[in-house]
Amino acid sequence: MHDPAHGGRGVVGVRRGGVGHNGSMTAQISYLTDMDGVLIKEGEMIPGADRFLRTLQDNDVNYMVLTNNSIHTPRDLSARLRATGLDIPEERIWTSALATAHFLRTQREVGTAYVVGESGLTTSLHESGWILGENEPDFVVLGETRTYSFEAITRAINLIRGGARFIGTNPDITGPAPEGVLPATGAVAALITAATGKKPYYVGKPNPVMMRSALNTIGAHSESTVMIGDRMDTDVKSGLEAGMRTLLVRSGISDDEEIDRYPYRPTRIIGSVADLVDCWEDPFSD
Repeated sequence: MHDPAHGGRGVVGVRRGGVGHNGSMTAQISYLTDMDGVLIKEGEMIPGADRFLRTLQDNDVNYMVLTNNSIHTPRDLSARLRATGLDIPEERIWTSALATAHFLRTQREVGTAYVVGESGLTTSLHESGWILGENEPDFVVLGETRTYSFEAITRAINLIRGGARFIGTNPDITGPAPEGVLPATGAVAALITAATGKKPYYVGKPNPVMMRSALNTIGAHSESTVMIGDRMDTDVKSGLEAGMRTLLVRSGISDDEEIDRYPYRPTRIIGSVADLVDCWEDPFSD
């Protein structure tokens, strides 16, 4: 399916099916999978992730790798993943920056934005035809960066106070750092909200908008797509709200205590994606 918001990033889907009466999948399925905690962890490949991806590719299974990270372009992420031993083409990577560009195109075909973020976000907006600048922009778009500028944040605050609409790529409060954590998009957005009284609209997970835009890009349907993630609050929640069945992996951050904190449940809990290599056609059968 061609996606005009990304200059042809669309990926043609394969056979589609649905869910049978007993809850099993009735035809070849598609997968959306989170990246951190599912395929990689702390910069290293999670054992078996390469075999899982190779199984999908060898069997022409439609899939997309998702990340709330808006810093890097899909091409950069593809190269970084290749260094860990994972071969994932850039067109199979869907970032919160791409989802944000896709969302903004649904709001306005061509518009103007003041961006606080890095190349992953600015490139996505440029490629969707948007104009970036600080002269009365339609939107202020806040993404993740390792070097938040006080001057840029101040400019964003004044533009929002002047009428620009406030968009955030994702609500993550912190990100990992060698010395502990770094403030992420959600933390900086809270500062801007305190100064403007305006809350952002977040496009990335757990907003199901990100799931739906990824599904549209690969031409898949939620009924025959499985969401794989390691977090109850983002991956499972957004998968459920987008109408997908969900797999929670224990290779990331979720344990039984974390799972029990939430009133909803994933469709199935597994150790890691390595467990799917031999049951990729129907991961919910007994």
